[in-house]
Amino acid sequence: MSVNTPRAFTTLDARDTFCPLPVIRAQKAIQEIPVGRILEILATDDGSAGDIPAWAKNTGHEFLAHDEDEYGHRFLIRRGK
Repeated sequence: MSVNTPRAFTTLDARDTFCPLPVIRAQKAIQEIPVGRILEILATDDGSAGDIPAWAKNTGHEFLAHDEDEYGHRFLIRRGK
């Protein structure tokens, strides 16, 4: 992610979990942060590359970014209402 990437309010470490746990944990974590704040999600399940953006869209949150490296996936989601 670039220098202009927004800073996360909190991070959810969902590495070493598999579908549907990253999404279930993301739903719980995003409810614990204020509207407009950003949740960073770390995941190693390759299915999360499609699941997390779809979950964000379907639940009214803003999908900001996805990055992948040798450690897994990193997502940034801004909490909607």
